[in-house]
This record gives sequence, structure tokens and C-alpha cells, in this order.
Amino acid sequence: LLDVTVSLALIGLLLPLLALITLAVALETRGPVLFCQRRTGRGGRIFAMLKFRSMRVMENDATVVQATKDDPRITRVGHILRTTSLDELPQLFNVLWGEMSLVGPRPHAVAHDEYYGARIPAYTQRQRVQPGMTGWAQVNGARGETPELRHMQARVDLDVWYVAHQSFLLDLKTLAKTPL
Repeated sequence: LLDVTVSLALIGLLLPLLALITLAVALETRGPVLFCQRRTGRGGRIFAMLKFRSMRVMENDATVVQATKDDPRITRVGHILRTTSLDELPQLFNVLWGEMSLVGPRPHAVAHDEYYGARIPAYTQRQRVQPGMTGWAQVNGARGETPELRHMQARVDLDVWYVAHQSFLLDLKTLAKTPL
């Protein structure tokens, strides 16, 4: 109920911003405005996660190179979108469609799930709940690049803690901490 209500309200409220971002992405580079990447959801189900396109490439294969801070593939508009996390706004539709939740472990590209799943024993426990637009790991500093396995391990530890302690109040707390 929280997911549907909030995602519908935010889509309606943010419609002018979504239109401006669509225009900015379309004017800067050729190609689709939205990037749909295969991600793993609850129970291991694959879904197409939506993002505003922020890069010149659209990797969705067996090998997905994780973006870095000064990645040359990122467009000028994409840099602004990624810095402000506005590239994530289309995921409100994933939430509305029931593929994601507002709060939950952030879904990773399928290629990354396979890689980290083979190296971190608790990794797949994250998929016991719906993936989220924001999550306990993100609001506790475990977001962005994971250049070393220990960085992903820290994220997984926080995600597994969230899965074990998930509650409506924890979700509200996570939502409140997200803009900060």
C-alpha cells in the first residue's frame, strides 16, 4: 500500500521534472531516453529496471562494467543525473508495477549478481525481499562503487540485516534518511 500510494503520488508530483529530464537526455545524445537493465528481484526473478540514460553505452550483457566516478562513458547530463540520483526516478514505475519496493536492497545487474553470489555466501539472502529504490545499506553509507570485494561485503551485510529486521517503521526511517 505504501509503495503504490507513494509511487503514484511522486509520479504525479514529479511529472514536470520527468519531462524536463527526458528532454535534456534526448537533446544531448542520440538513443533511447530510458535505460532498461536486467536486474534480479525477489526470489531471483529477473525484471527490467528503468533508469534515465546517463551513459553513452547501454551494457546489459554477461559483462557489465561498473561505472566509476570520472567514467568517460557518462554524459554531461548524465553526470548531473547520477550526482543527484535523478537518473533513478523512472524506478517509481517499477515500484508501481510491483517489481520493486520503495525500500529494500538495491538490485544489481544480473552479471554482478552472478559474480558476487559466487564470492559472498549471504549474497542471495538479499533476494528474500523486494528490491528497493533506496535501502538500509545506502542510507548507511554503502553505496556507489565497489572496487574491492570488501565494499560489496559491507553492503550485503547491511542488506541482510535489513531483510532480518524489515518493518514498516524501518522503511519509514530509511525513506526519511534517504534525502539526507
